[in-house]
Amino acid sequence: MSLSARQITGSNFAYQHLPLPRCLDDAAELGREQVELWGIAPHLYVPELSDAEARAIRRAAELRGLAIRCLTPEQVAYPVNVASPDTALRARSVAMFRRAAELAAELGAGLLLLTPGRGFEDEPVQAAWRRSADAIGEISAYAAGLGVDCVLESLQRVESNLVNDSRALAAMIGEIGAPNLGAVLDTVAMAVAGEDVDDYFDALGDLVRHVHLIDGRPAGHLAWGDGELPLPAILAALDRRGYAGCMTFELFGDGSYALDPRPVVERCLAATSLAP
Repeated sequence: MSLSARQITGSNFAYQHLPLPRCLDDAAELGREQVELWGIAPHLYVPELSDAEARAIRRAAELRGLAIRCLTPEQVAYPVNVASPDTALRARSVAMFRRAAELAAELGAGLLLLTPGRGFEDEPVQAAWRRSADAIGEISAYAAGLGVDCVLESLQRVESNLVNDSRALAAMIGEIGAPNLGAVLDTVAMAVAGEDVDDYFDALGDLVRHVHLIDGRPAGHLAWGDGELPLPAILAALDRRGYAGCMTFELFGDGSYALDPRPVVERCLAATSLAP
């Protein structure tokens, strides 16, 4: 297998009740070389973080031998919604992502993770789809000017009524047509949609540029072993399709992981059984 444990990032998912330096220490001690940062308070609240504070986080990571791979602002909840029918709310959401792109550049992160938002349940889907595509196109173009690539993630139906599977994700990315816009393969969203790794690569090919590697039943954002997803088959398929990007354990579960996250991360690393 050519997949390597070096592709697995550290992250502050599940570390929200601990200081960020603790997360970075654990990531380094567990042999990680890159990290994905979840943009939340108290670690990295996008609307309030200054450029200087972002550079300080970058230096803190670099002192531990870590590079920041991806910035993932918290976004799957109001008031952030790039497809909102409320013009002012949508504009503020786009402005937040433009600011996130600036912070990603300061952090040295090559990727900014985006999601499609949602429209009202009683309006035509195409209207919300158009708003989402326009907003993501604007954000991607702004990020490109800063040297930052974007990746778009399909969401579960309870999270979005726009992009819920690999085919819709491919259609949205194709419609936007931004050269710096790729796709995220999230194993839980994939499983909830009844899809597998091959479905994603058949629809998106080398546009798959980031992976959230998590267990579920099929939902749940669980640590490996707490759900029912077939990790060996997922890893074998990623390897067969030549995936060379990063993979992140996006751990939420029922909230208990955050009480003592390091053993949970260690369990996930052990479950992958990937060579260094």
